[in-house]
Amino acid sequence: MVRFLLRRILYMIPTLLAISFVIFIVINLPPGDYVDSLVSNLRGQGQVVPDEQEAALRALYGLDRPVWEQYLNWISDLVRGDLGRSFALQAPVSQIISERLLITVALALVTLLVTWIIAFPIGVYAGVRQYSVGDYLATTFGFLGLATPNFLLALILMWIAFRYFNYVPEGLCSPEWCESSWNLGKLLDTLKHWWLPVVVIGTAGTASVIRILRANLLDELRKPYVVAARARGVPERRLILRYPLRVAMNPFVSTVGWVLPLLLAGDVIVAQILSLPTLGRVFLTSLREQDMYLAGSILMVYSLLTVIGTLISDLLLAWLDPRVRLGHR
Repeated sequence: MVRFLLRRILYMIPTLLAISFVIFIVINLPPGDYVDSLVSNLRGQGQVVPDEQEAALRALYGLDRPVWEQYLNWISDLVRGDLGRSFALQAPVSQIISERLLITVALALVTLLVTWIIAFPIGVYAGVRQYSVGDYLATTFGFLGLATPNFLLALILMWIAFRYFNYVPEGLCSPEWCESSWNLGKLLDTLKHWWLPVVVIGTAGTASVIRILRANLLDELRKPYVVAARARGVPERRLILRYPLRVAMNPFVSTVGWVLPLLLAGDVIVAQILSLPTLGRVFLTSLREQDMYLAGSILMVYSLLTVIGTLISDLLLAWLDPRVRLGHR
């Protein structure tokens, strides 16, 4: 198991290096750069920006260098822990990310936990009770959850909260509670604000996991070893929990690698609508301003979480199914 873990960790290094190269190239694909956006905004306000000043700004921010040189400087600083400086916010990128990363990951983990708690029993029930009323309801919920955009669901729930409960659930806490110490009042206020982003972000993930688990369980229940176990008189609950469900959980566990970044990606639009103090809003602003160091660093954080999620998936699969960790032999 230790060799399996070390091998997976070694695979992460070239993967992250390749991801960083793709990220930097994609960010630089749109025409123009931050200086072009800045000069365009200044001229739109009626200010005169000479060409010499524009060239000086481009040299100040290092945008006059070739793309490959900019990438080498960025990746070398990234390895040393220096994420660069945000052009638009005029602050270190590491400081901007650290202020919002904890709350972003906490929101994603809470959403992932709620997703699993809801999706797991529903998926098992829908797989065992195929074509029942509960199965049809689960399937309908799955289609609705996958088809409904997150931003539309957020707007609907915000209207319901304002119309029937007389409050607008913006942010993750009320202004009067954000800076106070933790107590019962702050806990209740936090729960009052967290339910909406958790429901909105987790709806699509919950629907997807239900469909995956149901399909895998139905496939296992039709295999000969299940029919043979039933013929020998094995109790139905013991049969399902010990054999088909354990095998059907392999794809369920493997979703950790993409559910976590999917939750973070869904946070981008939802954070803008709900005014959440997460990385999503900063990422959207950095793309609009063409702030490449900030946008690239946030994408690297998302990519790192994806790789870590994949590593966790591999470890859980290796623990759950010995064929995964012993297959290389």
